[in-house]
Amino acid sequence: MSILFKGRSQGASERKINIAQRFVMFFVNHIRQALGSLGELWRQPAASLMTIGVLGLSITLPSTLYILVKNTEKISAGWEQAAEISLFLKEQTSAAEAQQLLTRLQTWSEIDRVVYVPADEALEEFKQLSGLGDAVKYLESNPLPDVVLVTPAEKHTAPTAAQLLLEKLKRQREVDIGKLDIEWLERLYGFLQIATELVTIIGLLLFVAVVLIVGNTIRLNILNKRDEILVMKLVGATDGFIHRPFLYTGFWYGLLGGVIAWMAVIIILWWMDSSIQAFASLYDKSFHITGLTGSALMTMLLLSVLLGLGGSLISVQRHVREIEPQ
Repeated sequence: MSILFKGRSQGASERKINIAQRFVMFFVNHIRQALGSLGELWRQPAASLMTIGVLGLSITLPSTLYILVKNTEKISAGWEQAAEISLFLKEQTSAAEAQQLLTRLQTWSEIDRVVYVPADEALEEFKQLSGLGDAVKYLESNPLPDVVLVTPAEKHTAPTAAQLLLEKLKRQREVDIGKLDIEWLERLYGFLQIATELVTIIGLLLFVAVVLIVGNTIRLNILNKRDEILVMKLVGATDGFIHRPFLYTGFWYGLLGGVIAWMAVIIILWWMDSSIQAFASLYDKSFHITGLTGSALMTMLLLSVLLGLGGSLISVQRHVREIEPQ
């Protein structure tokens, strides 16, 4: 009885060892084939660098355009005057009535900030900014009305929402005229929308080109190893074992191409930073381009790897299947 128990326990132990060995060998085989495919790239540096360079530069263009569009959106979001509404009050409006208007407007969810500018302060500011100086003193009366500056909340800074808010403000009894310089804002939003769609289209076209380039490169590798593939199929190698080296080659193409794209984006943004600084100084502003964040970098590398794997997978599925022993 004890001998039977020992035999069963020994058999269970052997099965556990076999499962563990298979599990370890699975990863060992993958690592071996991954390093082997990397060695193939190293043995053909010129051809490999050309493919990796084309892949990396193809990803660089949409990535750089994407960053520039995002920085432009950040600039426009930082301009508080982007959708500021000027309310010119009626001439007979008293200071108490103006204060009541401010109190009402501050309770509106559509409004972020309200600033009251009395006519005297407006005239003094006009004197300083216009350069007329003492000439303003010769005016018999102050021609400027009291003004209320309204800054919409973030959700209401878009052109359509800001226009609706303006119409609502103009219906207040103390308001004579409401002004919103919205034409340039509409043009900015329109430009950003076109730029975003352009980046998407260019990105899709270049990504298709990357898949085709990687697929053609893998196809040439498959044709060069036709005899080796025939021998492996004759000795009973599985399709997965035959496919893996080519898939890992596509993986390395994608990963290294993504690294090149990352370095190229950094160089381009560094090169453009001085020109952007000079342009911003014309408007008394200081602005630095925000580069790739950690999440954006990981996304770019992941996308590059997927493109490399996609191109290699398409080529492997088509061309390796065509190679069969006669």
